[in-house]
Amino acid sequence: MSPVRRGETLPIFNRIAVVRAEHRMSRAALAEAVDVNVQTIGALERGDHYPSLDLAMRICDVFALPIEAVFSRKEFGPLSAELYPRTKGEVP
Repeated sequence: MSPVRRGETLPIFNRIAVVRAEHRMSRAALAEAVDVNVQTIGALERGDHYPSLDLAMRICDVFALPIEAVFSRKEFGPLSAELYPRTKGEVP
């Protein structure tokens, strides 16, 4: 949990690991790109730490994604389900 007390009703979920993997980027490379320690990236990915708004925006800038594509108050589902939602009655 972040050193700043947040309470269980306000979690911040992220897709940093997924987006980083899609870009074939190591934690070290992302850390260097956003000017933080590599352990910070690991802590963010595990959900042990919440980013500052500035850090969240720097991470999103690296991947050229809007902040809501990487960070959310609700847990993310599979990307495939968001990209290809099934319609009611559709056969898999």
